[in-house]
Amino acid sequence: MAGFDKRVDSYEAAMAGLESGMTIIAGGFGLCGIPENLIGEIKRRGVNDLTVYSNNCGVDGFGLGVLLEDRQIRAIHASYVGENALFEQQMLEGEIEVVLTPQGTLAEKMRAGGAGIPAFYTATGYGTPIGEGKEVREFNGRSYILEESVVGDFAIVKGWKADRYGNVVYRDTAQNFNPLAATAGRVTVVEVEEIVEPGELRPDQIHTPGIYVDRIIQGTFEKRIEKRTVHES
Repeated sequence: MAGFDKRVDSYEAAMAGLESGMTIIAGGFGLCGIPENLIGEIKRRGVNDLTVYSNNCGVDGFGLGVLLEDRQIRAIHASYVGENALFEQQMLEGEIEVVLTPQGTLAEKMRAGGAGIPAFYTATGYGTPIGEGKEVREFNGRSYILEESVVGDFAIVKGWKADRYGNVVYRDTAQNFNPLAATAGRVTVVEVEEIVEPGELRPDQIHTPGIYVDRIIQGTFEKRIEKRTVHES
């Protein structure tokens, strides 16, 4: 990688510098648009005591779920448990700290962190266990709680196309949390299906500007479907 060229040629290089005890922000929603190969590299490295911010924790044996198998995650800030039986088991047995966070609040934590905003007020969660112990202020007759933003040591992101300068395009619903996560990492790593030359992506198509991206790698993906439903014939 030299100058504006953000490309790396291996997943080992893509996640260089990752250590135990770090905070990781992961894009994706369920199994849609997850950085599955970057997650695989985290598992291969065997780092542990990780704090993860993600919409959920994948499923058993795929996505972030693979990091639960060797107890690599210490704490996760997520919107729901989903269909991951191991995640549920570890949460109920107190083996992992789970901070359930409304999806909009989780998204804003990432966006605000990337924008350099340390905290924000939201009405979501006021008067519920989500708001317990948090500062409360009233605006225009309505109560709001203070939520802190987040910046991760690493942000791992899945894109569709990118140029070698790190400008990224996401495809359809795989956009989800990815653009927000991409802004909120001290080191942001993006894996994509195709890398093109600068100028091949129209400026109005780019979702994440390359200024947010530190490393980019082209990979191949399984794109597993979390729950397939078909019409009975």
